[in-house]
Amino acid sequence: MTLLTLGLIGGLVLHANVVLSATTPTPTIVLDDGTFSGVATTIDTHSFLGIPFAEPPVGDLRFRLPTKVAPYGGTYDATAMGPACPQQTVVVPILTGVVQKIVSDLWEEWYSQKYPSAEDCLTLNIIKPANATADSKLPVAMWLFAGGFEFGTPARYDGVPIVQRSIEMDQPIIYISINYRVSAFGFLGGKEVREAGVGNLGLHDQREALRWTQKYIHLFGGDPSKVTIWGESAGAISVSLQMLANGGDTEGLFRAGYMQSGSPVPVGPIENGQKYYNDLVAGTGCAGATDTLACLRTVPYTKLKAAQDASPFFLSYQSLVLAWLPREDGVFLTDNPQRLVQQGKVANVPFVTGDCDDEGTVFSLSTLNITTDKEFSEYIASVWAPTASKATVDALTSVYPSDLSSGSPFGTGILQALSPQYKRIASFQGDAVFHAPRRFFQHALSGKQNQWAYLNKRFKAVPFLGSFHTSDVRNVFNKGELTDYLINFVTNLDPNGPTVPAWPQYSAEKPNLMTFSDGLFGKAVTEVTQDTFRGEAMGILTNISLEFPI
Repeated sequence: MTLLTLGLIGGLVLHANVVLSATTPTPTIVLDDGTFSGVATTIDTHSFLGIPFAEPPVGDLRFRLPTKVAPYGGTYDATAMGPACPQQTVVVPILTGVVQKIVSDLWEEWYSQKYPSAEDCLTLNIIKPANATADSKLPVAMWLFAGGFEFGTPARYDGVPIVQRSIEMDQPIIYISINYRVSAFGFLGGKEVREAGVGNLGLHDQREALRWTQKYIHLFGGDPSKVTIWGESAGAISVSLQMLANGGDTEGLFRAGYMQSGSPVPVGPIENGQKYYNDLVAGTGCAGATDTLACLRTVPYTKLKAAQDASPFFLSYQSLVLAWLPREDGVFLTDNPQRLVQQGKVANVPFVTGDCDDEGTVFSLSTLNITTDKEFSEYIASVWAPTASKATVDALTSVYPSDLSSGSPFGTGILQALSPQYKRIASFQGDAVFHAPRRFFQHALSGKQNQWAYLNKRFKAVPFLGSFHTSDVRNVFNKGELTDYLINFVTNLDPNGPTVPAWPQYSAEKPNLMTFSDGLFGKAVTEVTQDTFRGEAMGILTNISLEFPI
């Protein structure tokens, strides 16, 4: 495997359960009347994996809110993670040459369907310092995985190095990673879903895992009053939406948020997903049923998954205009998330948030057939803003020009252009879903709560992708600067500490970005820059997104 490929896939790390030796004592923990046998992952960490936190969402519980798990009894093998929730099949764009090699290596190695999946999937995993006891009261970091709300599993990420590093820093923490339902199983749309009150099931799963944590984490050495929710991409968006739930009332479930490439996104009512609900009903033979949602609960799993997989994936032509994603449902989200931010219905907790410089590149590989200004305008009009006026579309196209030097990968001049419109589309998509929503979120909360922001500009040398989406994950899971910043934040509600450069807070008046970049000869550079890039473009984009949410 080439160094380039290693750099690409370095953003994600596979969880490995490593038993030290045959004579290593088996760690156990008692929950209710159940005894869980875990694994001594390293000399100083214990892992308890695959613990069910809710009843299996199968049979009549399919497409229903998660049900609180019954009290535990008997013995449980907690040495391996449970299956992923039902995944949407990955469809990779057909490319050529070196780009095909880069993308194929990335997706085959890390995003292919090599993790077992099943409907019975609502489990969580805990990694703790080996010497933590019920009296330790350690801070807790709960990780929410990425995957565009269409696939993903905690098995892709190894939290052991983070817990080890926290021990080295004399700030030990507990790491939790959870499963939650995705794609059609977790984010079904449509009026039928609203009427049944079962929208945003994946977000409800996360909330149930937080409730489980409040009840049981002290037995692992954690402090239920010191929980930070943390995620990347869909996981980061989920963190922000947990901050918006219940009018911003955390219910005491968490005290801080940490978001990597994800903020409250410009999504509209759950009926905006009606088309995909109708397609699912038709594809499963439920179209003639009096109660189509009840019918979907009886469809064989393989048939339901096949119908789901026929829907667009986030690497399809429409890309980040996702088929399955959180939307306003009147229950978990009572309005467009960005409207909730404007209304001040946000949990008053400290948070860290940040993006990668070239968030849109990976997601723009499926639109290389768009090569003219006219085709770009038609793409915006048909996919992103189908109800907007021509004047509105023209306003967007004017602030995202076809000039190659202004496109993404940013800072590469006229180079790295896969097509005449590729860098333009990448710039637009990266801002529409990541940079602009983050800036909107941070400015709206400026002066109201402590916040910090970052910008990842590492991996700029990756051809055509630059500092691509997920390229910052390696920095936190592989003991980079973000590891220490995370541990400091989870422990002290402030990312600053003696092992890392000073990170000033963010405000509208002083929009400080802790910026990570690659210096000469591969030397890592960390410096403070200002969040002022593409100001006019993002302002126009945000206003249009508020008027025409996905």
